[in-house]
Amino acid sequence: MNYSPLKTFANREDENDQLSEFRNDFFYPKNSEGENLIYFCGNSLGLQPKSVPSLIKKELQVWENDGVKGQENRWIDYHERLTEPSANLVGAKPSEVVIMNALTVNIHLLLVSFYRPTKKRFKIIIEKDAFPSDQYAIDSQINFHGFDKKEAIIEIEPRIGEKIINEEDISNTIKKHGDEVALIYLGGINYYTGQLFDMKSISLVAKKYNIIVGFNLAHCAGNVELSLHEWGVDFASWCTYKYLCAGPGAPSGVFIHEDHHKWIGPRFSGWWGHDKKTRFQMPSDFNPIKTAEGWQISNAPILGMVPIIASLNIYNLAGMKKIREKGVRLTGYLEFLINHFLSNVLILTPKRKGSQISIVIEKGKIVFDTLMEKGLVCDWREPDVIRLAPHPLFNTYKEVFNSVQLIKKVLDE
Repeated sequence: MNYSPLKTFANREDENDQLSEFRNDFFYPKNSEGENLIYFCGNSLGLQPKSVPSLIKKELQVWENDGVKGQENRWIDYHERLTEPSANLVGAKPSEVVIMNALTVNIHLLLVSFYRPTKKRFKIIIEKDAFPSDQYAIDSQINFHGFDKKEAIIEIEPRIGEKIINEEDISNTIKKHGDEVALIYLGGINYYTGQLFDMKSISLVAKKYNIIVGFNLAHCAGNVELSLHEWGVDFASWCTYKYLCAGPGAPSGVFIHEDHHKWIGPRFSGWWGHDKKTRFQMPSDFNPIKTAEGWQISNAPILGMVPIIASLNIYNLAGMKKIREKGVRLTGYLEFLINHFLSNVLILTPKRKGSQISIVIEKGKIVFDTLMEKGLVCDWREPDVIRLAPHPLFNTYKEVFNSVQLIKKVLDE
């Protein structure tokens, strides 16, 4: 793509931006003087859609006026409103998707079913320095099954002298240890470096060795285009409070490929996963729904799901294809300006990425603190990374330009 270091380029891109109108659908943070901040933290917590308060108020009114009758008349199948738009978002069939629980809770529920170690095949391939919650979940599942973490975990890490994982090393690791591996579990995008993995290729290689493959899509959903069903991914989960702008602690999404819907293996069962036709007959024997919904345990947290509906309405109108196209261009522009204006800044993120640039700067924590004080809301990750994540639905090219000029000013000072 052709970029220019002139501010007129940013102004022109904003004028031609087909998604610019959606910025008005979000509340935008301001400083104490009422001026807009530059919010580049959608990879951590997305902004609130303006429709959320009225939608929540509507459910509160149902509760106020109808009490328990709201359950039968409105809430019993409320989560199903999220099924089709969520499936479209991750490239799945509606039967393969359900919204429930929090992300790490869902990861554990999925691992209970899909990590089925034997004496010969018990190892798990993960990325080194995955998000801590993933590491904790994997460690605890290995311990639960009585295996030694040092023997059971195979970590894929960057080569000596490199900062990101070489994708060839993932395939080679699978081929080398294929007969010993029970599960491959990776983040679709590494939270720290911003590297986007080739999930399709990883799934294809895994299938040759009959290995179950799952992904944490916390930094993918609403950020990059996904085709989980077509790629043959066995399971995945994602949060909705980052790029999907559904609010702090919002319920998580789950994908389970239809090949597993007649599941006879282990799972933690709950009332809401029971066959809908007989659920309220209160049977003592569990008869699971033959879709991803069969992994549900409890009924839907209605007020937590309302903001997801608000967000997915926006995503449906904008279209994931256009969102991704702008994300590529917006983040590419940020990368171009950093390379042009900031000679003393290292870009950690590779070319294959989502809407995030991770940078390393000398005395980075001091720089980060100063940027936050001056109105650039970004993200610090130990030990040395500042993450910048312009969101296609509410950030502008002018903000990208101004953010780099602010970083330059702080470094010059």
